[in-house]
Amino acid sequence: MPTLDVDFDVWKALTLRRDSEEMTYNDVLRDLLGLASVEENLGTGTGWTWKGVNLPNGTELRAEYKGKEYTAKIIQDAWMQSGETKNSPSHAAWSITQAGVNGWTFWQVKKPDSDQWVSLNALRVK
Repeated sequence: MPTLDVDFDVWKALTLRRDSEEMTYNDVLRDLLGLASVEENLGTGTGWTWKGVNLPNGTELRAEYKGKEYTAKIIQDAWMQSGETKNSPSHAAWSITQAGVNGWTFWQVKKPDSDQWVSLNALRVK
C-alpha cells in the first residue's frame, strides 16, 4: 500500500477532523475530497426511513451543539454516527447532548442530489 508523507501540522489537522477513533485518516481525506466511501458504494437499498421520512444512502446530516459541529451519514440504509448506528433522530441527538432533545429540529440534512442543507423537520409529512 502506498504511503503519504505529511508534516506534523497536517497530521494534527487530520486527527482533529476524526469523529471517532474508528474513523481512519483515509476516511477523513475521502470526506475532504468529496469522494464516496467504500461503504456508500455498497449501499444499494432504499436508504434510512423513520416516521415517513426517507433519507437515501449518502445523505449527510449535521448539528451544532455547544459550538461544535457533529455529523452523521446514511450508509447502507442506516444512520451512522461516530461509527455507530442510531435508530431515530432523537436517539442520535441524545448521544451528543445526553439530554432529551427533539431530533427533528436538532438535525440538518443534505441529500446526495442537493447542495442545500435543510432542517430534518422540514422533510416531515404534516
